[in-house]
Amino acid sequence: MLWIPFTLLAAFMQAWRNAFQKQLSKDVSVAGVTLARFIFASPLAAFYLWALYVWRPAAMPEFSGTFAGFIIAASLAQILATALMVKLFQLKNYAIGAGLAKSEAVLAAMLGVLFFAESLTLWGWFGVFLGGCAVFLLSGARLQQLSFQVLLLGLGSGLAFALTSLWVRQASLTLGLPFPHGAAWVLLLVILLQTLVLTLWLALKDREVLLALWRHRKLTLAVSVCSCVGSVGWFTAMSLESVALVKTLGQVEVLFMLLISAFIFKEKLKQTDHLGLALIVIAAVIVMWA
Repeated sequence: MLWIPFTLLAAFMQAWRNAFQKQLSKDVSVAGVTLARFIFASPLAAFYLWALYVWRPAAMPEFSGTFAGFIIAASLAQILATALMVKLFQLKNYAIGAGLAKSEAVLAAMLGVLFFAESLTLWGWFGVFLGGCAVFLLSGARLQQLSFQVLLLGLGSGLAFALTSLWVRQASLTLGLPFPHGAAWVLLLVILLQTLVLTLWLALKDREVLLALWRHRKLTLAVSVCSCVGSVGWFTAMSLESVALVKTLGQVEVLFMLLISAFIFKEKLKQTDHLGLALIVIAAVIVMWA
């Protein structure tokens, strides 16, 4: 059951990361806010991996072409997912933008069963779809009020996040290292590749964005730290349990997002939030039991 506390840690830190990204997006482009997620995270991920080997020595990994493929695919998918979610923040309020992106749990369940040999019990499926309904209610979104662009961005972000999670899990399992060393290696390599790709792209195409991140370095550092700690939680939990169950329990992030939305951004919450919160709790209990 260790996947449960790691998932709750990830959800809490990701809610704060999203909040800091929303603030940063007011002054920095989408590409810059996306890079902020990774740019200061590599040293933290390296320190975490080193600390794990000091605490519990393990064999060094043997990398393969299959593993490299999963790392590259996960890295690029997460960059795309983050960019789409930041764009959502600029079109809708914080809760709606992040809420739509949380469609990843349902999408991860479908893709995992169809293409990644994962399985869910009937109760597991019920918890996943109940969680999806709860997130939609909590986001404050209404189908008749959402433009096609917003829906497309939200589902695109959720799909990219779902693929990221599935490929991260496969990469961790491919290494065959003991818990939690495999997840830590995947985390470090994914962050390093993402930082390299985005930094080179911006250095060639728009150096002003890099300067903007430096001008807002405290906020950028906050985004990176929250992202790294959150990723430790996600990557470790997904190496222990199926992505669909981890992401469904991780939807408690929306509860944290709503609290941040109300107390930090002063955005009004809806009456449906009470029903949504109840459904989130029920879905969390179901997936933990399943």
